Amino acid sequence: MMTICEKVKWSRRLPAAPTSLTITKDSCGRYFLSFVVDTEPDILPERQSESGIDLGLSAFAVLSDGRKIDSPRFLRRAEKKLKRVQRELSRKAKGSKNRAKARFKVARQHAKVANRRRDFHHKASTQIIRDNQAVYVEDLAVSGLGRTRLAKSVHDAGWSAFVGMLEYKAVKHGRTFAKVDRVFPSSQVCSVCGLRDGPKPLHIRKWTCGACGTVHDRDHNAARNVLLEGRRIVAAGRAETPNACGAPVRRAHVPAQRGEAGSPRKGQPTQAGIPGIHAREHVKTLRYDDVTRQVTRRSMA
Repeated sequence: MMTICEKVKWSRRLPAAPTSLTITKDSCGRYFLSFVVDTEPDILPERQSESGIDLGLSAFAVLSDGRKIDSPRFLRRAEKKLKRVQRELSRKAKGSKNRAKARFKVARQHAKVANRRRDFHHKASTQIIRDNQAVYVEDLAVSGLGRTRLAKSVHDAGWSAFVGMLEYKAVKHGRTFAKVDRVFPSSQVCSVCGLRDGPKPLHIRKWTCGACGTVHDRDHNAARNVLLEGRRIVAAGRAETPNACGAPVRRAHVPAQRGEAGSPRKGQPTQAGIPGIHAREHVKTLRYDDVTRQVTRRSMA
């Protein structure tokens, strides 16, 4: 049996009785209690709008309707303070108590950056899912970009975490989500007439189509192309085929279990869950700092 000797901070109320409990501790000494509960899909009202998303560094995301989400660059903004506390850590004697205190200071600064980034991702992804019935995003090679000179900016943006949030929230709220293959030339094709006029250097942010004369913003045009390609992928996945008697049959979409092994194939849309089907949801509900934390465990006789 575990006894917690201090008031805790609940992130949310439990929607049902928990089936299991996991206790974790991070590098800056904070404890997290995570509960697994059974929940129903929270299906949102249907919307008519759909959105393609082009992720980038100058702007975090550009939507096909022209909206831009600025990049907060949390790590860049915190670099000055991080450098100072890391210098203090390097000057402490190894094995000393002062070094342990300095290490906690560095860990807390990194945790603040990660928390701010996660909060930004949650708010942006939730707003996009609520506003659109279908969301399409390009499948970027983040691991490859993380080995280039843009590595710090790529990791600071956190594209993979953001796309993962979009995907699971689409399933939870009854939206359609699909990834467009990374080899799709979204920046080379005119979204108006479909002319492909070849690759363009990154410093070219605007260009004019040689066929229809449309002046394109590079990111907005890429987002529109992602939207068109995403619609094509979903339409191909929902195509009707005749059965043995000649009648059209639409394939039913059955949601995969969350605990099911394996990974989705590229270019395949994720369909929403069916109301009434229970899904396992991993809910983090407790968080409290560890400065004066005391956790004691008592064994019941």
